[in-house]
Amino acid sequence: ARIPSHHRCHLAVALMTPYVHLRLHSEYSLTDGICTLPEAVAAAADDGMPALGISDAMNLFGMVKFYKAARAKGIKPVIGVDAWISNEEDRAHPWRMLLIARHREGYRQLCELLTRAYLENQYRGRAEIHPAWFDRESCRGLIALSGAMEGEVGRLLLAQKEAEAEAAARRWAEVFPDAFYLELQRAGQPDTEVYIDAAVELAARLGLPVVATHPIQFMRPEDFEAHEARVCIAQGTVLADPRRPKPFTAEQYFLSRAEMAERFADLPEALENAGEIARRASLSI
Repeated sequence: ARIPSHHRCHLAVALMTPYVHLRLHSEYSLTDGICTLPEAVAAAADDGMPALGISDAMNLFGMVKFYKAARAKGIKPVIGVDAWISNEEDRAHPWRMLLIARHREGYRQLCELLTRAYLENQYRGRAEIHPAWFDRESCRGLIALSGAMEGEVGRLLLAQKEAEAEAAARRWAEVFPDAFYLELQRAGQPDTEVYIDAAVELAARLGLPVVATHPIQFMRPEDFEAHEARVCIAQGTVLADPRRPKPFTAEQYFLSRAEMAERFADLPEALENAGEIARRASLSI
């Protein structure tokens, strides 16, 4: 890869930091994931990752299988959920947030939030967590990542509503004291750099940490079409339909630590914080 000379020293530092993937939709994300858990764990082990996070969409179906597979490979399992958060102003477009269990109490809190979402707050068949359910007491065992461009803060930043974005970030930081991270992604989505510039500026202004994640949906670049076929089945569309929604990109495969270090050579602290989150999350079952 060709890397600008002014990034090379940052890249060298980033490669010395054990990066950890925290966002991975496995086959248990029934509508948009095709990664098998043994494949994902093996890829992390082969790349020298000390830990790996699973974050299926609004479910923990694969948790026990993932936990056992990771422990068998000497990899620390990090248990999280890619959560839908209700947007009361526009129910058709909920926000995203990654919730990670710090320990057994956090896992219980995560289970309670998910259960309540399925029992009390489904919208068009999609279970959502209501923002009012979050408070310091019910979230003290959780770490929250902002959802990048699909989170509340990210969407407000992209809409150039800086004051509202700042207010939202402050609110979430109050709910998750010392455990709320502004999430950065470079996965080929439009307006990525516009968002990252705004998010980094906001983080500096508020004293919030940033973290680099990569939203993994499939294992290898050549798996993209198979992944899109699964998405089409869920959507009730066909691959050849030019009008079908295309929320995913061909870049959402399992990147190595070196590839992540290259993508975030200008933000090594964001890579380091992924490893720090993995160290903070120690669920034992």
